[in-house]
Amino acid sequence: MPESPADVPRDTSPRILLPGVLCLLTCVSVLWTGAGQVMLHPPATLRELASGWVYAVPVMAILLCHEFGHYIAARIHRVPASLPFFLPLPVISPFGTLGAVIGMPERIRSRNALLDIGAAGPIAGICVALPVLLYGLTLSPVAAVSDGYYIQEGQSLLYWLLKRIVKGPIPDGHDVFLHPTAWAGWVGLFVTMINLLPWGQLDGGHIAFALLGPSQNRVARAVRGAVLLFFVYNLASFVGPIVLGESRMPLWAALNNSSTWLVWYVLLGVLGRRMGHDHPPFEPGLLSPARKGVAVACLALFVLLFMPTPLASYPPKNDADAAAQGALRDNGTLVP
Repeated sequence: MPESPADVPRDTSPRILLPGVLCLLTCVSVLWTGAGQVMLHPPATLRELASGWVYAVPVMAILLCHEFGHYIAARIHRVPASLPFFLPLPVISPFGTLGAVIGMPERIRSRNALLDIGAAGPIAGICVALPVLLYGLTLSPVAAVSDGYYIQEGQSLLYWLLKRIVKGPIPDGHDVFLHPTAWAGWVGLFVTMINLLPWGQLDGGHIAFALLGPSQNRVARAVRGAVLLFFVYNLASFVGPIVLGESRMPLWAALNNSSTWLVWYVLLGVLGRRMGHDHPPFEPGLLSPARKGVAVACLALFVLLFMPTPLASYPPKNDADAAAQGALRDNGTLVP
């Protein structure tokens, strides 16, 4: 996603060393994450580490296409832009990365350029994420949901439709056990959804501001309020049953499952303080009809990708279930 003018130096002539090092570290980070999904334990040898390519290659392809979509659009419009700065995060993040940012030291003055630069990243990224996910789903079995530890990925309308197309109706108590390549495709959907949030200087904020003009600033404040409401919704969904004695999920797991939208509420507040809560204005001019269509399509894509609960983990219900965990190890799958 494009970064704010205050966050980067004015000189944005392509400099390769730092972006290159960060990209290399991110490749290693996502390779480590992918190997852990294949082996179901942290990789102990180089051979085990190399097995993570089935996740690392597609997820890096998605992120690279997303960021270079912004970069190429910025260059076409002669807007100074840095090369992408990738953010590795092994072990802590289930994705192995926090994504990437591109530095733009100057405000985007043209309304059409604002739309093109904002939309180019999500469009390029989703064009890679969709075929990756579809192919990954063909490698992913449908099986009964385990009573042992498992992670439930977020369910969006588009993701549900793709699973239905590839796998057909899924019986009650069953789910798709994601192959690491399918997991990479899902990560692509999640990253695109977050970037398309119509707030501030996220991609979705650029797109919405190009379409709506200054009235988007009021919409953005409502969007941040909605983010907090979804945190409350998840808190009620996971912690509420524990309080009522209807769930044996540990409180720490329930709070962790509820935290995603709280984290983003806080991050949006921090970004608002650094970048300004209102979007920088553009120079007078009309948005071309074709670009209006692109803007509406991107905002519709956000709705199709939105996940009320992006990620939830479920600990084993008892010791016997924990001992039985790992039945799909040979399949190289991630338990849903």
